Amino acid sequence: MRLDYKGISIFYEKYGEGDTVVFLHGFLENSSMWNAIFPQLISGHQVVTIDLLGHGKTGCLGYVHTMEMMADAVNAVLNILNVTSCLLIGHSMGGYVALALAKMKTLTIWGICLMNSTYQEDSKERKQIRQRAIKMAKTNYKALVQMSFVNLFSAESKGAYEEEMSLALEEALKTPVQGYIAAQDGMCKRHGALSFLKSFKGKVLLIIGTEDAIVDAPSIIEEVKGTSLNYVKIRSGHMSHIENRKELTYRLNQFIEK
Repeated sequence: MRLDYKGISIFYEKYGEGDTVVFLHGFLENSSMWNAIFPQLISGHQVVTIDLLGHGKTGCLGYVHTMEMMADAVNAVLNILNVTSCLLIGHSMGGYVALALAKMKTLTIWGICLMNSTYQEDSKERKQIRQRAIKMAKTNYKALVQMSFVNLFSAESKGAYEEEMSLALEEALKTPVQGYIAAQDGMCKRHGALSFLKSFKGKVLLIIGTEDAIVDAPSIIEEVKGTSLNYVKIRSGHMSHIENRKELTYRLNQFIEK
């Protein structure tokens, strides 16, 4: 399905009936990343998947897509579907968008799952890496994506999931350069959300890959000690939906039903 939004088209899909669970994909991904997972979670729920700004079949709104802009687009889709309350599951960048949407308080959010994601803002070093990537994207986009994509997987997964990695890379390369640049710049501009999560009234789960080179797991685990925020570690790199789909699905089912 498609929604006309500020001169572009937003692609989304809806399945099932019941309480709404919204899946938000990560950077250089699209809603197809959930295809092998959501059928196992659909029983008793309405599942909504959305292509975020500049990704998949959704257009770009310029060369900066802040997480708030992406959240606004998600909110527009949910309004069309008459969704007033939902649970959010966000992978990587999708987790940042989930946090931005929850902060808007336009919906009743009864749960947030940050999957291979974080509430932390970018470090100075990470922001510099993003800005260098933006420059490189303008001249050598394919090589940039291929190079950065390999680092998302654990060493073990690189040998065990070659076909799945290849298919995921194909989807990543479908992301237009403009979408790449706009998302990178938007992620640079986000702020930390730990204090917000501590005061959040719904349930929270952080799913941490034991071999995730992108997320700063040790500092997250230290920061959430003694809070109501829950985390689980699963054996994977940054791409747990490929590297450890079985345990991920189990953990998501637990979180949704709890």
